[in-house]
Amino acid sequence: MDFSWKMFIDAGLISSALVLATFIRSKVRFFQRFLIPNALTAGFILLPVYNYLLPAMGYSSNGLGDLVYHLLNISFISMSLRSSPPKVKGHKGGGVLGMSTGILMGYATQALLGLALTFLFLPKVHPALGLHLPLGFALGPGQAYAIGKGWEAMGFTGGASVGLTFAALGYIWACFGGVVLINMGIRKGWVSPEMLSFMKDKDLLSGVVGRDRQKASGGHMTTDSEAIDSLSFHVAIVCVVYFLSFLLLKGLSFFLGFAGSIGTELATNLWGINFIFSAICAIVARRIIDLLKLGYVLDDDTLTRVSGFSVDFMVAGALAAISLIFVGQYWLPILVISTIGGLLVCITVPWMSSRMFNDYHFERMLMLYGVSTGTLSTGLALLRVMDPEFRTKVSSDYMLSAGLTFLLAIPFILAINLPAKAYTSGDMFYFWLMMGIAAIYLLYVLVTYVILAKKRSFAKPSKIWYKEGN
Repeated sequence: MDFSWKMFIDAGLISSALVLATFIRSKVRFFQRFLIPNALTAGFILLPVYNYLLPAMGYSSNGLGDLVYHLLNISFISMSLRSSPPKVKGHKGGGVLGMSTGILMGYATQALLGLALTFLFLPKVHPALGLHLPLGFALGPGQAYAIGKGWEAMGFTGGASVGLTFAALGYIWACFGGVVLINMGIRKGWVSPEMLSFMKDKDLLSGVVGRDRQKASGGHMTTDSEAIDSLSFHVAIVCVVYFLSFLLLKGLSFFLGFAGSIGTELATNLWGINFIFSAICAIVARRIIDLLKLGYVLDDDTLTRVSGFSVDFMVAGALAAISLIFVGQYWLPILVISTIGGLLVCITVPWMSSRMFNDYHFERMLMLYGVSTGTLSTGLALLRVMDPEFRTKVSSDYMLSAGLTFLLAIPFILAINLPAKAYTSGDMFYFWLMMGIAAIYLLYVLVTYVILAKKRSFAKPSKIWYKEGN
């Protein structure tokens, strides 16, 4: 009988690469020193396999793009189904709002920089190319792929691969730049060396819990296995919510169809940002579950594991899906925009964090740097160097800020197609409109920053790290 193996071929290759990457991380000091995520290594292992080896063997069609798209939405649903983090007492002020402000700073500054640099390369490149800087760096590979794929229908040849390339370069900046900032912090006295004793933690460095070390629990059972396995139940809930998001977008597409070609185009673009609707459906579903007093059937740790699985496979698959043919066409603007963008993050995040926050300055800086160049996983990886048990308020502040950031970022995401619209319409007004929207976000960030930092806002501007008394 003729069964399709394509999905399992892709899953098997990604799984094999992840296992190999885990072995490499556990044995090779280079990967340990720079805390390189296994998914990143796996993606680079698969890159030549999907670009050269498999096509030579006649396997030219793969489902990596669809896999990345769906795993992105599943990861958002898994995290949004979690219970709201408890309010953290004892704040000196500004922690939650400050984390949100730092994240939005990445969106605004990277969008402005990317678009400004793109303007220098016009008309040889698509006007939307520069927006892949915030998409790949600050938002992540899933969003860069999904939105870039939508831009391909708007004239951006290879838009998805270019987005994934920016995401890969962002991860490189996250890993290597993060370790450089840590070493710089030690050398310049931003943080005491004693606080970094966790860098000697073999589990942290190797990525594998030792044979004689106590294993942490990855989740709690909320169902009896005789009836249904707890993991199966949680995955089922996630899939139900994902199906509801599909029905929601189907309904929106149907009603937008009555608006003619404009409505049809908008409906098509909405499918590219399905992660927003997936998260909204998950948030509403969680509220209903809590109102029915059924929240006890969901375990946050198990949902985190589902999200972690999705992110690891998504990142590895996203990097493997990069088409080197398309990347070669845009190598110069990609190199220029990503390099200047990476340097911008390395300067602005420490400068802002050291002045804006009232506590845990270095830890908050590492977290913001990680999520401004990679994803939540890279931010947590860098934070874990300083706070291995997540006992500080930094991780909880970030989770508390996620809802505010998400709401504030919706207009930015909805406007993300404006530069592509400039290409299809031939009217650069849409390009400048997107720059104007990014400038408004930057204005909001600056005002909020001044409110939080107060007299420290622009103290000693020539110093990348502000420290009282120096």
